[in-house]
Amino acid sequence: MKIMKQQILVIHGGHSFDFYEKFFEFLKNYEINFEKLKTKDWKDTLGEKLGADFEVIFPKMPNAMNAKYSEYKIYFEKLIPFLENEVVLIGHSLGGIFLAKYLSENDFPKRILATFLVAASFDAKSAEYSLDDFTLSGGLEKFQKQNERIFLCHSKDDDVVPFSDFEKYQKELPKAEAMVFEDRKHFNQPEFPEIIEAIKKL
Repeated sequence: MKIMKQQILVIHGGHSFDFYEKFFEFLKNYEINFEKLKTKDWKDTLGEKLGADFEVIFPKMPNAMNAKYSEYKIYFEKLIPFLENEVVLIGHSLGGIFLAKYLSENDFPKRILATFLVAASFDAKSAEYSLDDFTLSGGLEKFQKQNERIFLCHSKDDDVVPFSDFEKYQKELPKAEAMVFEDRKHFNQPEFPEIIEAIKKL
């Protein structure tokens, strides 16, 4: 009999723009960090760190530099048939608001053991970026109901998604478990031992 591994599905973030002209301007001004292109962050090494009892699925979502919720949704739904019950979902940054939006608007056909929202955007009111069609359309009651556990991970010094977004999620999701850090910025780091530990304790 085949022993099933604990599945972890990770949805990465990206940039979104209201208008193509804004994206084009962003692209022209974008500065490439060549050294960073050669390194891995915690999402890339999650499977290795968790070990043989876990199966990490880390798809490259479509057009992340000019992301559209509708495109993420199409691709995400193509992954669902490959998932088992008791899946763990992780969304980082724009990937976090994607999971919050999708699971607040749609019935997920598998049981979700836990969802981790890591430095997740809530709205664009306190930031200099656009969320375009990733904007939450209503409350998060359905999202909360479809998750056995929810973890909110945020750093107070996040320089991309303000800490106030974490506080908004906390207000909407009173049963969520908070993982607050002082100096992790936007979690663009090589390792994330705390999330490894939390997953293994589920």
